[in-house]
Amino acid sequence: MSVAERREELLRAAVEQIEARGVAAVRIADVASALGVSNALVLYHFASKEQLVAAAFRHAAEADLAHLRKLLGRRTSALRRLRSAVRWYAPTGQAKGWRLWIEGWAAALREPALREVTQDLDRQWKAALAEVIAQGVAAGEFPCPDPRATALRLTAFLDGLAVQLTSYPGAMPRAWAQQWAEEALARELGLNSPSLTPPLGNPA
Repeated sequence: MSVAERREELLRAAVEQIEARGVAAVRIADVASALGVSNALVLYHFASKEQLVAAAFRHAAEADLAHLRKLLGRRTSALRRLRSAVRWYAPTGQAKGWRLWIEGWAAALREPALREVTQDLDRQWKAALAEVIAQGVAAGEFPCPDPRATALRLTAFLDGLAVQLTSYPGAMPRAWAQQWAEEALARELGLNSPSLTPPLGNPA
């Protein structure tokens, strides 16, 4: 196994262990045991648990960012691309790892290395959305005076839904969250929600 392949294997194992145990509880020994290797081998590639955790989060986020850019890079309207991205990213979509990210946000409050990673990736995420929103405005698809602020508000709303659905199972029907995500996108773009999808009914 090459150095790059071994590092990739260690990062995948670290992500799995963080999801299972949480950032605070996970140990170098847990990652080593999951792969049947020594602690020394893990420490050869990552000098500390903090470095391993930060690299694991970057590894997971870059995979998500690659998929986001694939969705946003399709040859179709900006609205269709944004709708696909929101449906995937929302906690009712196919994006994985919300438990991992909630763990990461909490740990980043105390770990500067992890905070630097999560902030950088968060900026990239919002910038990718803002770019496509600006493209839609330029094409006359929808009005939006501030694409950057729109991207920030939209992702903050989706992150909040993810916390509710992940941390408090059963707190709300997933259909509500799906409808609210569609409505939030429509509202931010200055569109009526029926222009995006048929209404699901009043969840109240």
